[in-house]
Formats: sequence, structure tokens, C-alpha cells
Amino acid sequence: SHSGNSLATAAHREGRRNVELVALKRMLNFNSPPLKKAAAEPVWKVLIYDRFGQDIISPLLSVKELRDMGITLHLLLHSDRDPIPDVPAVYFLMPTEENIDRICQDLRNQLYESYYMNFISAISRSKLEDIASAALAANAVSQVTKVFDQYLNFISLEDDMFILCHQNKELISYHAINRADIQDTDMEAIMDTVVDSLFCFFVTLGAVPIIRCPRGNAAEMVAVKLDKKLRENLRDARNSLFTGDSMTGGQFSFQRPLFVLADRNMDMATPLHHTWTYQALIHDVLDFHLNRVVLEEGGGAEASPAGARPKKKARKTYDLTAADSFWQKHKGSPFPEVAESVQEELDAYRAQEDEVKRLKSIMGLEGEDEAAISMLSDNTAKLTSAVSSLPELLEKKRLIDLHTNVATAVLDHIKSRKLDVYFEYEEKLMSKSALDKSLLDIISDPDAGTPEDKMRLFLIFYITAQQAPSESDLEQYKKALVDAGCDLSSLNYIKQWKAFTKMATAPANYGNSGVKPMGLFSRVMNTGSQFVMEGVKNLVLKQHSPSFTLINKRICHETCFSSTPLMFQAIVFVVGGGNYIEYQNLVDYSKSKPGRKVLYGCSELFNASQFMKQLAQLGQK
Repeated sequence: SHSGNSLATAAHREGRRNVELVALKRMLNFNSPPLKKAAAEPVWKVLIYDRFGQDIISPLLSVKELRDMGITLHLLLHSDRDPIPDVPAVYFLMPTEENIDRICQDLRNQLYESYYMNFISAISRSKLEDIASAALAANAVSQVTKVFDQYLNFISLEDDMFILCHQNKELISYHAINRADIQDTDMEAIMDTVVDSLFCFFVTLGAVPIIRCPRGNAAEMVAVKLDKKLRENLRDARNSLFTGDSMTGGQFSFQRPLFVLADRNMDMATPLHHTWTYQALIHDVLDFHLNRVVLEEGGGAEASPAGARPKKKARKTYDLTAADSFWQKHKGSPFPEVAESVQEELDAYRAQEDEVKRLKSIMGLEGEDEAAISMLSDNTAKLTSAVSSLPELLEKKRLIDLHTNVATAVLDHIKSRKLDVYFEYEEKLMSKSALDKSLLDIISDPDAGTPEDKMRLFLIFYITAQQAPSESDLEQYKKALVDAGCDLSSLNYIKQWKAFTKMATAPANYGNSGVKPMGLFSRVMNTGSQFVMEGVKNLVLKQHSPSFTLINKRICHETCFSSTPLMFQAIVFVVGGGNYIEYQNLVDYSKSKPGRKVLYGCSELFNASQFMKQLAQLGQK
């Protein structure tokens, strides 16, 4: 059975837009709505997940939040696990052959008191039968309490952003889809994987989308397959995942977000672009995935004594989450603004530092571990106020330290690679403004950027140029790039790509990225949105309701938005991979149009460096 029908409603009630989080909380409470805070202690349980399950849970729930929901232990399915015979286990995993084998082994070994099986994607009948026979053989039928298809095969990184996967993402990558030697059967398999995740996304959202896509590319293949899968599910009214309690009565025809599928090949410049906003910069220059950034601590500057082993750098990880108010406020801000705000927060905290010392001394906690602070329960007025304000101040300090470290690491890259120069120059290329210095000068400047920075800049020039450079100019550029240490494989591919698409990128496509959405989205979201109208296949589920066609026309008429009470009126999804620059552009676009909520999704999230590697692989001769 499936528990997702009323998730959208529950998410609305919680004032939260993240339906996936609501679904996970329900699952961890044995698939019933979570208890209100005042209620009894949660039931203690263990959580068993595979890597896919781990990737879905980790951006949404911290260890502390899991503990608050009664999860005492969370373990990977394929690790050595000791029996805990008096505790129920909640499983959250993909229904793969090896996972099913391991579940059967757990049943035989009688590891837990009871088993709640939750599959990320729908489990097939035959695999379900395998579990049933293992349970029979192990005499554990009564202990397999519930088996649920959760339809959660996607990862929510933000309330308004999702990706399809992190594990095995190379199977649906830009490289995988665009290989020259790809067989039809491989392409079918890739598309099925993408569609399975998108189907899960809409089941969890509790909404049947109106689908729009360009013709003649992978996005169209996804659109056709998704359309078919949605129709099949709706046709079977008794078992439809979309006709549960969240879609009672005539609500159905209104609850229809516009789903715009775009193809990465429509805009190859944006993912290579050097960026200037905080979140996108972190993703570009640091090790940042699934909302976690890993920094190498110091150890760089001072040389080790001759002959000594270089010191192993300590790695420090930081989670950038929805609970971090500084991050929520500034992740989309230009970097100089972020640096200034960190400084202001630091000064404000320093002014409060004396207060922290005073509170600690009242509480007799000088030099004490912060954990001890929450243990106190003396009721004198002074202590009560100290106890309540101290943890808040210390949390503030932790966040300031976090952003000081992260912003400093970003700034080091900006300075050492002159990233501001690259950003500004690329902006000019993309908006067709006058250039103040020659491209060759930047490529040849040994102090400006890494070989990869130079290659990114050149590819943007090549992609956005209305007229390709002459052969002799191109040779000159190539020589300068090679002299600067660049690998030209990615250029080989971009040349093929440009010849294939014959898409001389018109100036309209690359506007100034300050406010206007760039590239891909200017065509999707611009006023009147010619994209929705021209060369677009209209994939709409036929509903037997005359008002439906009218609503549909009105949605198109009003630049793809209706005034329905949807959580999101439009979802833009990029097949072939996306990035934080596009996400940020959509967020800014939404802010400029009150009441229009847009959600961004992509098959995988890559930074420029990861995208370049895929292009280079495709271009290797």
C-alpha cells in the first residue's frame, strides 16, 4: 500500500512546502501521522537504509531530529549488524535484488522484533513474493508488520529544489544520454529511470501535472513516457495514486502544476559560467553535495621540514540547512554582500560576548562544556533567563563560525583565481556587451585562474558567439589554451554539439543574469513565454470536464501560471543535469512575481568542473 495521498495536505497544514519531509516523518512513525509534541514518548526503533535511502534522508533530517522521532540507531543495510531482538526496525531502501536478498537474510537471522518495509520505489510482485517465502521459511510472517511503496525516489535539497539521485548518477548523466554510441535499449533504460523518479515526485506532491516540453530531444522522450505512466495510473481508478483523500471532488482539475521539461542541450553555457552568488559559488569551488560542505582545515601554507611527511589536513564538514537563518537569508546573495553580513554578525556577537561570559559566571559554568548548560533546572529568575538565552547565543556563534570559515575558503578561491574577472567577462559575453580586454589576454595571463577556468571561459565564448571564430583565429586560441595547460577534449565535443544543434544562440537567450533568468529559462519563463507556445508538444491528460480545457488555456495565457492554491504552480525540470545558478535565477524570478511559486528540479546536480569532465569524456578522440 502507499501512504502518500494526503501528504500535500499535511505539508500545507504544517506550513511546510517540503512534502518529502512530511512523508519521511510519517514513515518513521510506522506510516501513521507523527505524534504532536506534547504526546507520549516516541516508540524506540532502528532505521535500516541503503545508500539511496541515506541520500534522501540526510539533507532533510539531522541525527538529533531522528533521535527525537525515536530512532536510536541508523545503519546501512549491507553493514554487519548485531541482532536487537526486542526493537522494531524500519527499513527504507530500493527494491533491488541484493537488497531483497539481505532482507531475507535478516528475517532468517531474526535480527529484530518486527519489520516495517518501506521501498523507495514500487516493489515488483515477484520480489514481494521472495520476501513472503523468506518470512514463511523463517517463521516470521507475523513480524513483517507492514510493506509500503513510498514513492520517494528523489532527493529534496530545498523546499523548492529537487534532484533525482546522487548514487549511480552517472547512469543518467549528461554523458550517458549524449554518448555517440548509445543503443536504443540503453536510452530506454535511462529514460525509464528518470521517469520512475519523476512519477514518485508527482505522487508525493499529490498532483497530476500539465506537461510541456520542446520537441526532438531527451526531454521530449521523458515527457512522452511520463505522460503514459500517469495516464495508466489514472485509468485504474481503484488503485490510482492520485485519487486519494488529497484530491476529493472537483479539486482534481485545479490541482495541476505546469511541468516544463527542458533539455540541457538547449543551454550549455550557464553550467560553465563562473558565478557570484553564495550557494552557487560554494558548489563551484568547494566540495559541496547534499547540502554538506567539506573543508580542508589549514595545513596548506607552512611547508613541512625537509624530508618530513606532509601533514595530513584535517577535514571539517558543515551542514547548510533550512534551520540556519543566515544561510536561508544569504544563500542567493552576491558574495561581497555575504562577506559584509558575516562581518556584521560577528561584530554584533562580539558585543554580546560579555553577556555570554556574564551568564556563564552566574551559572557557575566558566570553562564548562556547553552540553552541561542544558542540564540545569534551577528556577531562580536569573538562572531561568540565562538558561534560555545562552544556548541561543552559542548557536548563533556556531553559525557565525561556520559561515566565517566557509566564506573565507570561497574568498581564497576568488582571489587566487581572479574569479571576479571571469564572472564579469562571461556576463559581458553572455549579454553581448562591449568587452574591455581581449579573450587571448585572459587565457595567456598566468595569474588568472586555473587551466579549467580558462577553458570554461573559452567554451562560453565559443557557445555564445553568433559567428564561430575563423579557422586561423581558432588555431590561435587553441595554441594559447594548450600553452596554458588546458585539455581541449571538451572543445571537440562542443564543436560537434554546435554543428549538430545548428543553434546560433541568439542574443535574447543570454540576458544579464542579474535578475532575468538566463539561457534555458528566458525561453521558458519570459513574458508571453513563446517557449510554451512554439514548437512544443502539448501533453495533457484528458479530463472529462469542460472547465479543464479552459483552465489549461488560461494557464498558458497567463505565462504558464494559474491562480490555483497550489504549492507550486510551475516546476521546471532539466533533463541532463542542472546547477545552482539556474535554481537561483528561478528563485529570483519567483520573488519578482508575487504569488507565483516555481520549483526547480534536475536529473543530477553538477558544478562546472564535473560538467567539464563529462564534456571531455564525450570529446575524447
